[in-house]
Formats: sequence, structure tokens, C-alpha cells
Amino acid sequence: MSYAIQHPTGGDTLGAILERVLEKGIVVAGDVTVSLVGIELLSIKIRLLVCTVDKAIELGINWWEADPMLTAHAASLEDENSELRHRVALLQGRVARLKPRKRRRRPASQPAS
Repeated sequence: MSYAIQHPTGGDTLGAILERVLEKGIVVAGDVTVSLVGIELLSIKIRLLVCTVDKAIELGINWWEADPMLTAHAASLEDENSELRHRVALLQGRVARLKPRKRRRRPASQPAS
């Protein structure tokens, strides 16, 4: 049994490196805070995940499926949303105009003799 030491030859192309990164995924996380005299003026939290869509789904990340701006039928969803808002406004107006009715008291039943 022999073990050989492999030295990087520099022959990896940019495409091969990119394929490897996308296959495995890479996470970049960082926080930047700007303070002046102990008072926090700005806070930035950076979270970046670079991977293929398949890898993201495998990790349970699929926010783009629920984002209407990224779907093919975004315009129809906006139209439907606008129509539903209009209908809700009409129904709320009708409910506001309804007056509560006074309940009539039923006459007490007479005992049987």
C-alpha cells in the first residue's frame, strides 16, 4: 500500500472551482456596527448563501417559491390581490352600515290550567 502526495497543479479552471463551490455551498456571515460615543448608529447583518437551487432545496431553503414577484404569474396575483382588497372594502362598508336590531321579548307563556 502506497500513499502519494498530490500537489495542486494550478490546473483547476474557474468553472471547476465554481462547480465545486456551488455543489457544496458556501456561507458568508458578518455583522457591521457603526457606533459613535457608545451610541449605535448603524447595524448591518449580512448572511449570504451561495449554492445551487438543488442544494438550497436540500437544505430546506425555498423562499423564491412563495415570492410572488419571482413567479411567472406575478401580474395575475397582483390583479387578484387588488380585486380581493376592493371586495373586502365593500363588505366592510356594508357591515358598518348595518344597525343593530333590538330584540323583542317573547311574552311569557301562560301556565296550563
